[in-house]
Amino acid sequence: MEIMGIDIGGSGIKGAPVDVDKGEFMAERERFDTPQPSTPAAVAEAVKALIKHFNWTGPIGCTFPAVVLHGVTLTAANVDQAWINTDAEALFRQATNCPVRVLNDADAAGIAEMTFGAGKDYKSGVVILLTFGTGIGSAIFTEGVLLPNTEFGHVELRGKDAEHRAAARVKTEKDLSWKQWGGRVNAYLQYMEKLFTPDLFIIGGGVSKKFEKFSPYLQTRAQIVPAQLQNDAGIVGAAMAAKVLV
Repeated sequence: MEIMGIDIGGSGIKGAPVDVDKGEFMAERERFDTPQPSTPAAVAEAVKALIKHFNWTGPIGCTFPAVVLHGVTLTAANVDQAWINTDAEALFRQATNCPVRVLNDADAAGIAEMTFGAGKDYKSGVVILLTFGTGIGSAIFTEGVLLPNTEFGHVELRGKDAEHRAAARVKTEKDLSWKQWGGRVNAYLQYMEKLFTPDLFIIGGGVSKKFEKFSPYLQTRAQIVPAQLQNDAGIVGAAMAAKVLV
């Protein structure tokens, strides 16, 4: 079964048609910069252009960096504040003339990793996926079941949101070495371990491609591994979540 997956982030919007039975792209993915300001109307136009690029007319799964409840975005941490309480599913349906399902971006990545990637053998216990990018996204699974919209990037760490200390964006902005940034990530992981005692941490986002550069500075009781689908997990998971539309 082939479904379009779209992953909307604070800096980029990327997508591809996905074989949801295999977790594989059916064509090379396309990426556009996220419009600035990232208003609902502007992002909807970018999504429309992405769909047009693939001449797509079928169901679409779409991630968004926010708490998403019944297709409505309730928060807007790294995008325009106009997204708060926006019916994203209705907006994207109107823009694309296609059936659309919208879900939290890290939840989508987690769904893909638990099915096809680093978590596929963990059907018991607790698994936490964390995506490090513009912010920190999170997905937690217990006995293989997702608890949606956890937003662990906003837990307080040393007096501020964890993502303001340990997101990949912070490494770039503060020109931190891998050791310095790895220390921040480690402090965050240890705090998460104290709260949830997971069996496995999966590290996702674009930085997962460079896992070996900061993994020596990570020390937890839980196993820590990079996402196998790396930064494509959100696209795959979005498409998988949209199977309900078929």
